[in-house]
Amino acid sequence: MADCEEFRDDAMKEAPVRGFLHRAVGADADCLVLTHGAGANCQAPLLKALAEAFCAAGVTVLRCDLPFRQARPHGPPMRGSAEKDQEALRAAVAAMRRESAGRIFLGGHSYGGRQASMLAASAPGLVEGLLLLSYPLHPPKRPEQMRTTHFPSLQTPALFVSGERDGFGSKAELEAALKLIPGRTELVMIAGAGHELMTAKNRAELPGRVVEAFLKFGNG
Repeated sequence: MADCEEFRDDAMKEAPVRGFLHRAVGADADCLVLTHGAGANCQAPLLKALAEAFCAAGVTVLRCDLPFRQARPHGPPMRGSAEKDQEALRAAVAAMRRESAGRIFLGGHSYGGRQASMLAASAPGLVEGLLLLSYPLHPPKRPEQMRTTHFPSLQTPALFVSGERDGFGSKAELEAALKLIPGRTELVMIAGAGHELMTAKNRAELPGRVVEAFLKFGNG
């Protein structure tokens, strides 16, 4: 993996930013804040691979741990942690605005992406775009519990990337849900992939495909 540096920012003491910064060349480079799912942390292989690929393409990446993961190394988010997790993402975006003069994007895998989208829905204009990896549309086998309440308020352009075998939402379900979003959206389906998205078979090509799709979407 290319060089990266440990990153800490305590400008918002109630929502400290902790993670690793992959700094692209140029003070005006675009930047992506990227976070993890409910059972992982910012060291997740998917996040590392994407950070590497984005940085090589000229995008600075901050992959960061949400507060619930800073509080304990294992286990799912605690009840009531969503608001604090969103505030930490807001703080991470603010930190990257101080680091770069370029555009700022926000994204995450599963739970992290959901929190990113909820924050963007409540704060239009906070970031220039969203990268939502394996968005957890509903719990597996519980399609009646849709997590789309905030979708009609989401104005920020959002690229969704999901595996065709993801139990948290099928292609048809995602396509229907995206119609609720007034902002510009696009859906990229990954053949043979489940919720983790990256597999032994697609490990070599997936990061590049996601980067290419997102850069094209971001410039659209």
